[in-house]
Amino acid sequence: MEIGIVGLGRMGMNMALRLLSKGHQVVAFNRTPQKTKELAKKGARAAFSIEELVGALSPPRIIWLMLPAGSVVDQHIRKISALATSGDTIIDGGNTYYRDDLRRAPELASKGLHYVDVGVSGGIWGLELGYCLMVGGDRELFHRLEPIFQALAPKEGYIYCGPNGAGHFVKMIHNGIEYAMMQALAEGFEILQSSPYGQGIGLSQLAHVWNRGSVIRSWLLELAERAFGRDPDLSAIKGYVEDSGEGRWTVKEAVDLAVSAPVISLSLFERFRSRKEDTFSNKLLAALRKEFGGHEIKEPDPKGNPRP
Repeated sequence: MEIGIVGLGRMGMNMALRLLSKGHQVVAFNRTPQKTKELAKKGARAAFSIEELVGALSPPRIIWLMLPAGSVVDQHIRKISALATSGDTIIDGGNTYYRDDLRRAPELASKGLHYVDVGVSGGIWGLELGYCLMVGGDRELFHRLEPIFQALAPKEGYIYCGPNGAGHFVKMIHNGIEYAMMQALAEGFEILQSSPYGQGIGLSQLAHVWNRGSVIRSWLLELAERAFGRDPDLSAIKGYVEDSGEGRWTVKEAVDLAVSAPVISLSLFERFRSRKEDTFSNKLLAALRKEFGGHEIKEPDPKGNPRP
């Protein structure tokens, strides 16, 4: 299939490369042209403006946005919808708040345009391993787009979640759970690191052993093993942990629904606390985010303060 990709960051670039490797035709646009030129060398068709991208695609067009959530997405949707024709589809694959989908979908439908929201998980490993996809939108349209989802996902790695908003809603909950899982690992390893009984254990080796049949075996433990293997004490990492929005939205949803979610809520609040206290558990949280998503870490300066 032919697809336009807007946004060639950590995720967008690798998704475009995976689509190319599976035989799909990609027209790509990025705000800075260098990445577009890089992708063109791999077989994509380069576009250096939204106008050029829309013009290069054959109707009915499919345009996938991989952009930071919020106003940037709205700006690009307005530009694209002004140039698109009836029957074209805009897919938002970023970490968008699902309530924004509920606003955008009817606005685009009034112009004869389709809108699909896709929660994407897989981080910087998705090119090799595939991306887990959670899709919201019209079911018939979902089936028409399945060749794209099949190319991006590993076997049985995508799901239709329901009408518009459902894809990003499910991804929001996924990330809330991720916060809590990471927090549990971080706290456990800090207890080990602080206890005399844990001093003789290589944490990388322990993470490796736990992944061989234990109840808590997981990809996050694999990433912890990698992080400890490079830096056993995580001394090169400041325990400063960002949050990218989904944890906050999950906690807000729990409050709105009167659902008790103490573990996810606490994991979010611990990230806030990390910006004032430098602990081993927060170092591991920062390291894990770097491992799976390529997120920036802060290195300690000689005085122990986080470098920007």
